[in-house]
Amino acid sequence: MTNLLQIGGVTADMRKRLETAFTIHQLDDFDPSSITHVITNGHDGIDPAIMASLINLKAISGYGVGYDAIDVAEAVRRGIVVTHTPNVLNEEVATTALLLLLACYREVLRDDAYVRSGAWQANGNAPLTRSADNQTVGILGLGRIGQAIAQKLTPWNAEIVYHSRTKKDVFYTYYDNLTAMAKDCDVLICITPGGPSTDKLVNAEVIEALGPNGTLINVSRGSVVDETALIAALQSGTLGWAGLDVFEAEPTVPQALRDLPNTVLLPHVGSGTVETRAAMGALTVDNLLQHLKDGTVISAVPECANL
Repeated sequence: MTNLLQIGGVTADMRKRLETAFTIHQLDDFDPSSITHVITNGHDGIDPAIMASLINLKAISGYGVGYDAIDVAEAVRRGIVVTHTPNVLNEEVATTALLLLLACYREVLRDDAYVRSGAWQANGNAPLTRSADNQTVGILGLGRIGQAIAQKLTPWNAEIVYHSRTKKDVFYTYYDNLTAMAKDCDVLICITPGGPSTDKLVNAEVIEALGPNGTLINVSRGSVVDETALIAALQSGTLGWAGLDVFEAEPTVPQALRDLPNTVLLPHVGSGTVETRAAMGALTVDNLLQHLKDGTVISAVPECANL
């Protein structure tokens, strides 16, 4: 059978389907010249040295929508098709963004602790929180997930504005300057791809523009936000709140972030439901099986669309 290199974990259902068509090899036991297909994920990607050693590699199937941990430019140069799992996780990640937004606005963690500690009984009602209605929400990266976030905000009567590399054919207001947009927003939601072009795009200037009453939500990549500047702003009150699902060096999260009362922190679970992860796994395997069958794939990354 065809030889597949597995990087990272796979579910039992994924393995069962893969084993019908592939001999699966792990990173500690494989012959580089025999590997024609790789299965990986958005976090692990594939080490450039390993990729270079796979002289007969034809396809890399990624579990997740992000693929910045894969050298796609090199893959294109070598004629290797790279796939990911868009669309099947749009709604779930959008829900996570709203979960973080609402948790920040309504101080869910603070009030949960208030009840559990007995402070409600001892001291009376908790301090008031903020309404999430009628807010101006800036979306950084109005792709598929960004648009799903915008749609889910409809019941809260949000004014949607956005910043992206190009203006979209949408009714939302476009800003060509991120700092200017942040200044006009109550909330900034990051859902742009990772990689060098967006590294620390949300810098100290953008964070300061969002302001002491502003809320930053990041469900994209930790690299998109300057984490040091973010911590400093949250500590000083230059920024009001942050809801984060991703971090620069995850799973390591700075103690300073963990100690801050004005943060809500999740362990990169934007798509982390049973149903959505099953759909992602199925698409990851489907891409491999279809490529093995006829050389085509279902969901190539944009750079590989013509391969």
